[in-house]
Amino acid sequence: MPKQQIVVRLMGVTLLTSLVACTGTGTIKDERDPMENWNRSVQSFNENADEFFMKPVATGYRTVMPSFADQGVTNVFGNVQDIGVTINDLLQFKFQQAGLDGSRFIVNSVAGLGGLVDTADMIGLEKHKEDFDQTLGVWGLSSEPYIVLPLFGPSSPRGIAGRVGDAAMNPANYVGFGVMGLSTGATASAISSGTNALNHLDNRADHLGVEKVLQEATTDNYEFIKNSYYQQRDYLINDGVGDDKNDVMNTTK
Repeated sequence: MPKQQIVVRLMGVTLLTSLVACTGTGTIKDERDPMENWNRSVQSFNENADEFFMKPVATGYRTVMPSFADQGVTNVFGNVQDIGVTINDLLQFKFQQAGLDGSRFIVNSVAGLGGLVDTADMIGLEKHKEDFDQTLGVWGLSSEPYIVLPLFGPSSPRGIAGRVGDAAMNPANYVGFGVMGLSTGATASAISSGTNALNHLDNRADHLGVEKVLQEATTDNYEFIKNSYYQQRDYLINDGVGDDKNDVMNTTK
């Protein structure tokens, strides 16, 4: 065999081996995601937990709950969340928006029968989404590294701190302590936990079918969810004003 052909074949084998090595070892890493192996395992656990528990329960909830009652529950929790939204508006120095969101809460609490009816929407008071994670982002805290939390899903150290802050601002976490004079004890905690469980169940029921859309949209759910998480966070923190390179998910926000 001529020497030139031997050299060409050796170069081809070397190149092929390099490509396989790169694919197998994952040398091209996402710097935001140093715990990818752990995160993928947790996401798999979450997907199984959802498939075998949350999704069937949410499906049953949707089946037995009349649509008007389901919407009423969603409206009530949305109204309560407007308290935290207003506080985060103030922490982000969005004073005009804080006035609007505070007005939403008052209007829906009074004219909307405690939030059962979204009266504020009927009179043109737009609903905003502000949380403590966004506030920390506005203050300059980084959203890295990426972390998938058991049962809670995509997050980050900043996101975890944001969850703690939102929990502190959510009256649902204190409802048990103000019922029938209860100030401490297991009963109060059970009432608060039950209220939050209903909120999560109602939210899951409102998103039935999302997993089907996800499966049709991508072959790698993990990467899709991670990128969507970061793009949505950036989108919300910047109030919809972002770089063109991050516009992939704009149609889903």
